[in-house]
Amino acid sequence: MIANNIFKAIGDFFTNVLFQPFEAIRFMDNWWLQSTVSWIFILITFGFFFYWIGEIQKYKKAGNE
Repeated sequence: MIANNIFKAIGDFFTNVLFQPFEAIRFMDNWWLQSTVSWIFILITFGFFFYWIGEIQKYKKAGNE
């Protein structure tokens, strides 16, 4: 019974607290404003990808495995 209440509390927290900004974004009229979060994640992912490629090239030049 306690475990069930914990999982319900976690579900309520995510639904009622953490997803509220996304509920507000969902009803916007502008596509660019709606997709802002996705664009931010895409930019962060590309940044980490190019950083990773740079680190791989450093290890290749140094001869490390």
